[in-house]
Amino acid sequence: MMSRITIFSTGRCPICDKTKQLLKKWNIPYTEVRVDQDHVGLRKMAALTNNARTVPQIAIDDKWIGGFSELTELHMDGELQHLMQ
Repeated sequence: MMSRITIFSTGRCPICDKTKQLLKKWNIPYTEVRVDQDHVGLRKMAALTNNARTVPQIAIDDKWIGGFSELTELHMDGELQHLMQ
């Protein structure tokens, strides 16, 4: 199954780790783009998020949804499963 979620993260980001742990717990596959190592990924994140400077930034099907709190809010509202169908 191809992952539809992309997490833009860095290697020293506890919230990024928390985000990845939650997605694993929810059995949702994701692709991680390490913007501290991938300059093309950093440019993609900047373009997608209107130049956001913080991580994690999360996209579903290349549509920016926000960060950790937006992801958990979508999950609690039942919207995440709907978006993943």
